[in-house]
Amino acid sequence: MVLDDVTRDPRLRAVPADQPYPLLFLTISGAHLYGFPSPDSDFDLRGVHVLPAHEVVGLEVGRETIQVAEVRDGLELDLVTHDVRKFFLLLLKKNGYVLEQIHSPLAVYSRPEHEELKAIARRCVTRHHAHHYLGFARTEWRLCNKQQPYRIKPLLYVYRVLLTGIHLMQTGEVEANLVRLNEEFQLPYISELVARKREQGEHATLEDADLSFHQREYGRLRQALQDTHEASALPEEPSGRAALHDLLVRVRLEPF
Repeated sequence: MVLDDVTRDPRLRAVPADQPYPLLFLTISGAHLYGFPSPDSDFDLRGVHVLPAHEVVGLEVGRETIQVAEVRDGLELDLVTHDVRKFFLLLLKKNGYVLEQIHSPLAVYSRPEHEELKAIARRCVTRHHAHHYLGFARTEWRLCNKQQPYRIKPLLYVYRVLLTGIHLMQTGEVEANLVRLNEEFQLPYISELVARKREQGEHATLEDADLSFHQREYGRLRQALQDTHEASALPEEPSGRAALHDLLVRVRLEPF
């Protein structure tokens, strides 16, 4: 199956119609976006919903965040959507997760305003997004060291976030797919790790002797991300706040 074909699965296509509020977009994140899904990987769906005005201005406020975990006809789904205002505020807080969700090429549902949001999101990228990826990598590295036998999945997350962060600092462009990133970085061990994760599943393990090598690589790439952060020409602050405000008012007041 071609990776982009996953969005055509009718079980995924049926999800937007089941949501309690209209959606601005719904994209696939997680292992499918990152380029190393295995047969037992669930589908991480992330997106933005739009609360009606009367559930925002009154005393009774609607659900800012909706989380659903379910199995749909054999397909394991993990869905999280945020109301448009909450999501836009996260975007202004230098949150790499929301950047990746906006720019995910694996779109299950997308309104025309999604394309407008992509353009605005590029104006919200700053050099301080490096801190998000440094923190994420540190968390995953600790997880990798805690679990024995050592698992490949958190190690792939370590490499994915570090390379995404370096690429973002150098180009201002979001690329969350590790396989595509490695076309640029040419790290010889990435292909083997991805293949083992895809074949052996979520619980694929790493030989103990390999961890010292990956510890050196983690340190080297972490330093590379810090260096690109310091040298980056990206702005200090986002410039898309006014455009986000205008888009928020429009989608909140216009009927979907």
